[in-house]
Amino acid sequence: MTDARPAPIFGRSRDDFPIFRHSVYLNSCSLGALSRRTRDALTGYLDEWERRGAAAWYDTWLPACERLREGYGRLVGAEAGCVSLHPSISSALSVVGESLEYTDRPRVVTTSLDFPTVAYQWLAKARRGVEVVVLESPDGITVPLELFAAAIDHRTALVATSHVFFTSGAIQDVSAIGALCRANGALLLVDGYQAVGQVPADLAALGADFYCAGGLKWLLGGSGIAFLAVRPELAAGLEPAVTGWFSHATPFRFDPRRLERAADAHRLDMGTPAVASVYAQLEGLAILEELGLPAVGAATRALTEDLIAAAMEHGLRPRVAASAAERSGIVMLPRQDPQADVRRLAEQGFIVDARPGHVRVSPYFYNVPEDHRACLESLARG
Repeated sequence: MTDARPAPIFGRSRDDFPIFRHSVYLNSCSLGALSRRTRDALTGYLDEWERRGAAAWYDTWLPACERLREGYGRLVGAEAGCVSLHPSISSALSVVGESLEYTDRPRVVTTSLDFPTVAYQWLAKARRGVEVVVLESPDGITVPLELFAAAIDHRTALVATSHVFFTSGAIQDVSAIGALCRANGALLLVDGYQAVGQVPADLAALGADFYCAGGLKWLLGGSGIAFLAVRPELAAGLEPAVTGWFSHATPFRFDPRRLERAADAHRLDMGTPAVASVYAQLEGLAILEELGLPAVGAATRALTEDLIAAAMEHGLRPRVAASAAERSGIVMLPRQDPQADVRRLAEQGFIVDARPGHVRVSPYFYNVPEDHRACLESLARG
């Protein structure tokens, strides 16, 4: 009996990503590769700006923002009205951070493996009595669920943590953390920046109240665009103390006397959208949707497992989660001088990244196994 599963889509659309003409790109967890289609979309935006000026806002640019809201919603199983657009995760976190009441619940729980901007948002509120609890990872790879269970109580306002840790590539059991939050009346915010595009994400299934991510990495949208998805029944009740004119129910009424917030997650928007970034992200999403996110995810997982096995064959001892089900397309390779390794590999045409004590390698659907195998051979020789 033959295996009916489709072959992985290794190297699919590779010709559409010009960086591969001169380099082996293995750094998608830092920045997704630029496609020719995205460059063309940006040129189209510039052409519209040149031809029409501000007239393009009303029938072209604002509708593009709404299409992106819908596209982000599809990624995480949310309606467009549950999605707020932002220029960065820091902006999205600011809206959440300034929407919560900390008098009776002053505690915010995060971890040592989360990207630091998550903790910074609430560390900055220490003068208001906010207490940030940072859970330490015993192995530098994962954070045991029992540590969350011990930290979340009736004083916890929010748990803010990652779907995939940028530090190790480990996938968290977010739904289990969500159950702990609900049992204690706390909210859950999930930073999905290293997840969406390679790991399935669904707001309701994960039990998340907030889910944020952006275009920079696995969504092929470049910088300057991010989103915040909010549980439907929560969105309409949030009144953040930081805001902007695009959060108004009728922003083009230009009324300075009354803040009438939008009825849905538009009320969590800030200022004027970065339209060029919206265009870049729309094209990135189009590429992923045409390929199919399940196929993209399957290819990335297969490349990751091949990379881990090949690294072990070269004696490189990757620091990753214990099981394949817990691993994403981020592989950490312990090294004495990772910055020097990254520079040397770049001279040989391999683009990877360094994090403290590690070379970080991240294949994606446009890669082929030969990419990381050649990179590992070079790294092992050094």
